[in-house]
Amino acid sequence: MLKRLTIASLLLASAALAQDAPASYGPMLEGFNYPYTVDRYAFTSQDAEMQMAYMDVKPDRPNGRTVVLMHGKNFCAAQWGGTMAALLDAGYRVVAVDQIGFCKSTKPQNYNFTFAQLAANTHDLLKSVGVTRAVIMGHSMGGMLAARYALTYPGETEQLVLVDPLGLEDWRAKGVPEQTYETLYQDQLKTTDDSIRAYERATYYAGEWKPEYEPPVQMLAGMYRGPGKEIVARNSAQTYQMIFSQPVLQEFPNLKMPVLLIVGDKDTSAPGKQYAPPDVRAKLGNYPVLAKEAAARIPNAKLVEFADLGHTPQIQAPGRFYRALLDGLSAKAD
Repeated sequence: MLKRLTIASLLLASAALAQDAPASYGPMLEGFNYPYTVDRYAFTSQDAEMQMAYMDVKPDRPNGRTVVLMHGKNFCAAQWGGTMAALLDAGYRVVAVDQIGFCKSTKPQNYNFTFAQLAANTHDLLKSVGVTRAVIMGHSMGGMLAARYALTYPGETEQLVLVDPLGLEDWRAKGVPEQTYETLYQDQLKTTDDSIRAYERATYYAGEWKPEYEPPVQMLAGMYRGPGKEIVARNSAQTYQMIFSQPVLQEFPNLKMPVLLIVGDKDTSAPGKQYAPPDVRAKLGNYPVLAKEAAARIPNAKLVEFADLGHTPQIQAPGRFYRALLDGLSAKAD
């Protein structure tokens, strides 16, 4: 209970701060507090020194299992706070990672962003803290990364959990035009809390908005108000290109571990849809259909759908989400 109260207090404080005086954060999200202690993994990647921020929290009554959490494109490890508390109460050790290019981790000037590289970075971090086998769980873009991790390290992936993952369709094949880095970078420089909120209201929450949706908006917008907004925008543009050009959908049949797919049917996420012609845009992000098609492609999949929820069920209806998650973890085939 104390952990949940701490997280709730943090979210309320963040929302109040956003209303009183919108905060500015540094390029590594300096000034924004996370719900648990943040550690840093220092390593060399692509001939550059890097740091990955992460939270590694152990439960009071361990059940012997570990869950690794991978955030989405517009989110950070901090947004897993409530989920972390629920998992810890159930006995799971939890490791929540900020990927390179995001949040409290290094923002490199020149980096070849690939899901394979981010998966390798995460794998090395986990080795450094003694995690050799775990449940790998990803939300949104983190779902694409989690799938790539599971495909690359199947023997170390006990179970895969995908929460409203991106990549359930091939946007380029459906007619979404690919954008240049320059276009994406200039568009990212225009990011504000209003633009984030408008996008998320329409895409994530089916036109609705509640106060609990605001803290992640202010967290992200704070970096675009801060002194490092150019490098934040640069990495954001580069990772958009990564998402668009590196589909994992075709490899779903190769996922042999148990897979729990949790989807809010009101989600309409489709990166790049704003650049697509109206007739193409209207056909994208049909999650009730995409989720069923994805589950049919995966040999050992269990699909849980929330008919009334959107892209972030862990924020919209946390109690229901935690029950579905813990039930799905408990039901994992040995």
